[in-house]
Amino acid sequence: MSVNKVREILAQHGRLSVPVETLQNDSDLYGAGLTSLATVGLMLALEDGFGIEFPDSALSRKTFASINAINDTVSTLAAR
Repeated sequence: MSVNKVREILAQHGRLSVPVETLQNDSDLYGAGLTSLATVGLMLALEDGFGIEFPDSALSRKTFASINAINDTVSTLAAR
């Protein structure tokens, strides 16, 4: 999957307190201002952007902890 596309969607829907461009792929997104409410919007945007659906089992802080974590989950779901 494209980590750049994940970054674009995160920039548009993550409501982070810092610019996405300043984050490393393994940076803590919750430390960067991601909230549980913003996570819902981010999840919906990722579903639309990648044509996937997050199962309940993937709806956790761990899934959205970093850009790498999101990308790994999206890649796994897209391969199904």
